[in-house]
Amino acid sequence: MLIKLLNRLEETLVATLIALATVIIFVSVVHRFAATTEMFGEFAAGINLAWAQELCILMFVWMAKFGAAYGVRTGIHVGVDVLINKLSTPLRNKFVLLGLAAGALFTFIVGSLGSHFVWHNGMNYAVLTTFGMEVVDIYEGPVTPDLEWPTWIVYMAIPLGSYLMCFRFMQVFVEFLRTGELPHHDHGHVDGLEEEVPTTVGEAIEAAEEIEHAHAGHPEALQHNKNKKTGG
Repeated sequence: MLIKLLNRLEETLVATLIALATVIIFVSVVHRFAATTEMFGEFAAGINLAWAQELCILMFVWMAKFGAAYGVRTGIHVGVDVLINKLSTPLRNKFVLLGLAAGALFTFIVGSLGSHFVWHNGMNYAVLTTFGMEVVDIYEGPVTPDLEWPTWIVYMAIPLGSYLMCFRFMQVFVEFLRTGELPHHDHGHVDGLEEEVPTTVGEAIEAAEEIEHAHAGHPEALQHNKNKKTGG
């Protein structure tokens, strides 16, 4: 249940960031165009969208970090495994496990270094001041140029995304030990669109005839074939 919730949160976050960034970029482009026209120039000049570019950059940074974790889980990352696939199965499995373990170790190190950087880039100051604790010689941390957000909040994408990637590598590692299968993404598959594949030559011929009759404007023939399949 917890894994499903994490999966849904991961997918929702990436999709939401993409959608919002797309909308903001579109509005920004329209605003720039409107500012050059006589009809809407004065109105557009009163709207400040100087922050739009910075916000979209930050969104894409967070999307990239969490999208990378999604890629590990679903197997959509680009990999060169021609040589490994030519090895014997036991040796190939060892190399696959070694690669997954190396990925988990690397992302754990990046996440740990990122956590240290974020903490000393202003997060420690924010935490201490929030709880009313004494702050002595602690760096408050910089802010972003346009939005003036604390940069430690922006850089939180590094430890959060890296630790999530580490978890996904370990998840795939354990699953590969259990089943010997790696996650695989079919680029030709469309979610929500299920297609029946003919299993015999006769079914394939019937499917072709249905398509031919449908295009020829004979829906009754299509219905007849469906009834014949279902026994109706």
